[in-house]
Amino acid sequence: MSNSLTHFPFTMGSSVNYNPVLHYHTHSQYEIYYFHGGKANYIINDRIYVLEPGDLFLLHGMTMHKAHVDPDTAYHRTTIHFDPYYFKKFIQPSYTPDLLIPFRKLHNVRLQLRGEEKLAMEARLSSMLKLYKEQTDYSLQRFQAQMLDLMIVIHELCQKPLQDIPEFPSAREEHVQRIISYIEQNFQEELTLELIQSELHLSKYYLAKTFKEITGMTIFYFLMQRRIYEAKLMLIEDDMPITNIGYEVGFKHPSHFSRAFKQHTNKTPEQYRKENKRVRSSNKSLPAERAIFESFPGHHTP
Repeated sequence: MSNSLTHFPFTMGSSVNYNPVLHYHTHSQYEIYYFHGGKANYIINDRIYVLEPGDLFLLHGMTMHKAHVDPDTAYHRTTIHFDPYYFKKFIQPSYTPDLLIPFRKLHNVRLQLRGEEKLAMEARLSSMLKLYKEQTDYSLQRFQAQMLDLMIVIHELCQKPLQDIPEFPSAREEHVQRIISYIEQNFQEELTLELIQSELHLSKYYLAKTFKEITGMTIFYFLMQRRIYEAKLMLIEDDMPITNIGYEVGFKHPSHFSRAFKQHTNKTPEQYRKENKRVRSSNKSLPAERAIFESFPGHHTP
């Protein structure tokens, strides 16, 4: 039996089934994976973990990973996938420490919860899943409040692992983080490999190759995703003309913006705004993040 719904910017599911067709995969969202029970190994890049009940994994997403499950034993796991940009923009208060540090610095880590910690985590995940499935105005708000609480707990659990590692496993990871930080600060500007090379004082060929090896995608695919995500927020939050939004998030030509937006969302900017403005007009008391949440394919209001 599987309890899984598809929302944006969160996906949460709890399942006792396993899909053996699912191959090694990556995704742009961060992932929280909790193992309740069964007989399975979890393969992350070149490491194999023999799973035990109470194992909690934090996954950076762009790392290749896959569960290898014994089909003769009931397999039960809970997963949460979430968009880090959304979390930082709408959920994490400005006065808290950066709660995404464990995902960025540890990339992929196993936390072995036992005893009271294990029971508390399972109760927390059960409560979140119940709220997630209700799909009411208040359950959405409560889910996000509990997501914040979960991330605070995870941040606390990760203090020792964070202290036990160097700032970066190697210079390559540090260089990729510098690229990501530079893009975050400048994605609205015209960016080229030559400009990034000049700013970071590293060969553009090395930057391109290393970024692809570490993240699984090119620098400009990452840049495009960042711009499209910002455009989604602006299309919902602002009444600015669509052409201006394209310029604002870094596109030089309206036609390029429309083409890229449709390629990444299967909708034109006009369609995306119209659909989500309709959501907002029927939920006037809700903040913009509700409209983003409801805009993902697969959402339905009971």
